[in-house]
Amino acid sequence: MRTQRWWEFLATFTLLLLIWRVDSIMEIPPNVRQPPMIIKQSVQDHIVEPTDPIIVECEATGNPPPVFTWTRDGVYLNVARDPQVSMKRRSGTLEIFFWGRPEDYEGMYQCTATNEFGSAVSSHIHLRVSKARTWLKEYLEPVSVFVGLPLILPCNPPVGPPKPQTYWMNSSMVPIRQDRRVSMGENGDMYFSSIVAEDALTNYVCTARFPNSNTIQQKPPLILQVHTARMAAQIAPKFMKPKGTASSQIGMLGEELVLECFASGVPAPSIKWTKDWEPLSMDGMKLENFNKTLRIKKISMDDGGEYICTASNRMGYLDHIITVRVKSTPFWVQKPESLVLSRDDGGQIECQADGIPRPRIQWLVNGEPIEDAPKRADRQVSGDTLTFRSVVPDSSAVFQCNASNPYGYILANAFLAVMDMKPRLLGFRNQLVKVTEGSQTLLHCPYFGSPKPDLRWSKGGMGSLEGGRFKVLSNGTLEIRRTKLQDQGTYVCSASNVIGREEMDVQLEVKEPTKILRAPHNVIVIKGSLARFECKFQTDSTLDVTVTWLKDKKFLILGRRMTKDEDSLTIADVYRRDEGVYTCRVKTEVEDVSVSAKLTVMDRPDPPTDLEVSDPYERSARLTWIPGDSHHSPIKEYLVQYTEDLLADYWLVQSGWKNLTSYPGHLNSVVLKLMPFVEYRFRVIAINGIGPSRPSRPSEYYETGGAVPDAIPKNIKGVGTGIFRNNMEISWEPLEYREWNGPKLGYMVWWRRRDSREEWKNYTTYWWCSHIIYETDTFTPYEIKVQAVNYFGLGPESPIIIGFSGEDRPTAAPDDLRVSDVESTKLTVHWQPVPQASINGDIKEYTVYYWRESSRLPHHTVSIRIKSKSFKANGPRLSGPLTGLIPYSNYMMYIVVANNRYEGPPSNRIGFQTLEGVPSVPRSFRIMHRHYDTLYVDWEEPAEPNGILIGYTLKYQTLNVSGERMQVENLPPNATSFSLRRFDRYTRYKFSLAAQTQIGVGEVVTGESPHFTTEEFTREQVDIATQGWFIGLMCAIALLVLIMLTVFFIKRSRGGKYPVRAKRDFALGPLDDKEEGTFDYRITRLSTLPYSRREEESRQGRSQGTIEHMQKMTNSDDSLMEYGEGDEIEFNEDGSFIGEYTGTSKRDRDSSQYQESSEATSPVAIYSFA
Repeated sequence: MRTQRWWEFLATFTLLLLIWRVDSIMEIPPNVRQPPMIIKQSVQDHIVEPTDPIIVECEATGNPPPVFTWTRDGVYLNVARDPQVSMKRRSGTLEIFFWGRPEDYEGMYQCTATNEFGSAVSSHIHLRVSKARTWLKEYLEPVSVFVGLPLILPCNPPVGPPKPQTYWMNSSMVPIRQDRRVSMGENGDMYFSSIVAEDALTNYVCTARFPNSNTIQQKPPLILQVHTARMAAQIAPKFMKPKGTASSQIGMLGEELVLECFASGVPAPSIKWTKDWEPLSMDGMKLENFNKTLRIKKISMDDGGEYICTASNRMGYLDHIITVRVKSTPFWVQKPESLVLSRDDGGQIECQADGIPRPRIQWLVNGEPIEDAPKRADRQVSGDTLTFRSVVPDSSAVFQCNASNPYGYILANAFLAVMDMKPRLLGFRNQLVKVTEGSQTLLHCPYFGSPKPDLRWSKGGMGSLEGGRFKVLSNGTLEIRRTKLQDQGTYVCSASNVIGREEMDVQLEVKEPTKILRAPHNVIVIKGSLARFECKFQTDSTLDVTVTWLKDKKFLILGRRMTKDEDSLTIADVYRRDEGVYTCRVKTEVEDVSVSAKLTVMDRPDPPTDLEVSDPYERSARLTWIPGDSHHSPIKEYLVQYTEDLLADYWLVQSGWKNLTSYPGHLNSVVLKLMPFVEYRFRVIAINGIGPSRPSRPSEYYETGGAVPDAIPKNIKGVGTGIFRNNMEISWEPLEYREWNGPKLGYMVWWRRRDSREEWKNYTTYWWCSHIIYETDTFTPYEIKVQAVNYFGLGPESPIIIGFSGEDRPTAAPDDLRVSDVESTKLTVHWQPVPQASINGDIKEYTVYYWRESSRLPHHTVSIRIKSKSFKANGPRLSGPLTGLIPYSNYMMYIVVANNRYEGPPSNRIGFQTLEGVPSVPRSFRIMHRHYDTLYVDWEEPAEPNGILIGYTLKYQTLNVSGERMQVENLPPNATSFSLRRFDRYTRYKFSLAAQTQIGVGEVVTGESPHFTTEEFTREQVDIATQGWFIGLMCAIALLVLIMLTVFFIKRSRGGKYPVRAKRDFALGPLDDKEEGTFDYRITRLSTLPYSRREEESRQGRSQGTIEHMQKMTNSDDSLMEYGEGDEIEFNEDGSFIGEYTGTSKRDRDSSQYQESSEATSPVAIYSFA
């Protein structure tokens, strides 16, 4: 924690220094005389290709222009004397066009730039030529090793520079497959955690590739001789690299750190990493090479500590602790900056650097150690600070600060320039600056002078602008915070010192800022759906605006699926390639505003790849795969599927893909439980929140070895067979193919009598799943067991089960059958058991047979149907309940005993009577309107009175009226109807009816009275025939009929003779011939208006008939049923009669339901041609 805080403080301090430096630098114009400064040079470790010219860069500024010189390995390099070396014009860059060996120019180079004010020097440049060295031609002896032992094959690749890339191949240039058992280290060595016989099937060639020259070098092939004389046992882990249990490693700050951990063992150990005994954070870390390599991309101070590598297999585990110490080359905390002073002034040049360990600071002047230079009174060295006092022009020089520790050094130049010069404003004259309101405005006014001028800003003749929202930076820039519209105008920048004064104008215009009214939001969509980004904005009306869309910082090219309007971007049918960051860029002359949002496309995951089966055992194997892209929806699980080829006796049983098991989504290596003697192939499906991936490519075939059967035959039993009583059949369920574990599967059957304890007898069958034992006694117990057997041996024995030989019919009947606790629907049955010997088998149950002889009510007929109920014969219980009886009835009953195969003789018959109960529901309950002001309710007596009826209870209550009490009517037992007179014929009622005996009230039936029409609706229908539109419609129809008849007769008079009925879809004849398949359509209506009969007749007479006809239809149920062919007559919601087709079937009426519903409301029957 202290280290982290120290680094946070250091970073903050460095940032403040950088800000201070930017604020304090005063740029010297190039045309002003000044000391030299190095501005460009080659990297310190400079590796060049041997086929290309050598370029060593060195460029510098200065006035007068500096002169460049070079040293190599500390010795002056005379460029003029070597025709292969030249220097660029006005530059110190070396160009070496060699004709011979480029290695002759390797060395440590340093550039010096000198003018009359001093000398600046570059860092040392280590020039090296890239080399692709070859291995020595040698013969490699074969390596002999036993199965199960570890092995390291050294590579020892040629030394660069640069460092080559190494990998192992066979002589056919095929890469050696690496896994948990076999893998390569960073140094190129190949590590085998254990040797297997298959390792001798190939040879091994170490190959080195030099990326700069793109050349490949190969080592001579190496052959393995694997010996299998000794038994390969399982071995606990042991570390191969690093050795022992602890080691240490140094990591350079900001560079890559690689930790390796290789272990031997059988089976191959798995590697796990922790830091300070805690799980790795994995921030900036990556596990590679089957977890054997931990790579830290850019090491920081927090990465120091103890890293524990744990190697484990089923034989044990082992830890190795790697202590990582973080070191650092020097780095700048405050880089020295050049200093410009006037005569007799003073100042300081500071040089602050840090590193691990802390670097040493050394000062140089003009490239020479300052302690070797002549002493001067105007300068003083104090650690990392140079202090100047009362300088003179001769004090000008270039100083170098060198910070070094054991891991490197850094060098920086800074000059002291002593001069006297009047102020000079270096910016453009009469600038026009446009800014937006509310932004931070910077009006630049770069200047120079010595001594340092006093710079001021003013506006409109006012005094100096300093304070509040205005701030003048030391480099001459005027900063205006939160610019306002009133800040618009002309600003004057003036600089003055003791030598002179100079000023210039800057014009400022303030515009309204661009406002994003509705910015795009991050969008997460499923592939194939629609995505939309909104971008609504507002800009200054005087400015031109350009709106562009970018994707991943590149201009978006709109395709057919993308549409852009004024303030949005729409992407239809989103693909995965549409994923990215979309930016709406609103650009004006003044500002460039961008808002971004991310489009995330979720999809099913990609299938796993590179399936590998390892760690083979008889009943298990390890399956490893590389996960596919999850497409932003985390993988929830992996489903492992398999297909198997079962190696049966004379055939190959193939199966389709089946699910083996599923595993959590964070795993990619699992141990599969398999069956022996099966050839497997595996595939894996990844599943996320969107759905399953496509199946992976199948793995290679993997065959498990054979073994004795594991499974025990199931459902073993021994019972008598068929009608025979002196045998026993032993049967079992066969094993599935995958349970065979080998060829030639059979079953060994064992049996013996339980009572005599005779010797076990056995029989082996290979084709059947049963075996019959003959000549047994009746119902004799046997001990039975079965075990599977195959080519490899016997499987486990099944548990001993008890079987019995054949059963015979019971010879005795139960005694003393009686009943008790008789109620209306249930009672209790009692009996005495039969002797055990009379059962002739295993007693199974007692079965009661009973039936309803008659009802106790006179004239009530019943149907006789025999029923039964079985009682398990378990324990001493010799009674049981019998339910579901019908009340008030006469019953008969008898009982038998049964074993597993037969029932015994019946017992004596007994009779009993059930008590009275409550009635069932009354039948045919109806509510009818036979009169306008009376409701009729009728019914029939219950199908099962269950006793002597004493009456009916009828309850009724008006609907939709809260608080009204329920009315109760107690009716005599012979009542079958009830009428209710009501004062308001539009009131609806709810009725309930129940029959009653002495025991209580029976089941209830309920119903509601139907609707009636309203007076307003009827009045409107009565008057519709007098409407003008209706009269006009009738006239139009008559005119149309007349025209059609005219056309018909004209065509007939011209000699056309053809059957009209054959050419038309409808008849033109009369409608009264019903026997030819036609029908008449008749509409009647029932008025319920509250008028007297005379008024109602007069009103009906003007429209559709008399009320007497309708009363005939409503006063008789028979008449209604006749018209409807037995169906109920339909009423609409207001109670009007809909109408019916006479002489039509129900199906015809159903098919015309829509037509009827639309025409029923019409007051007049409009006849169409039929």
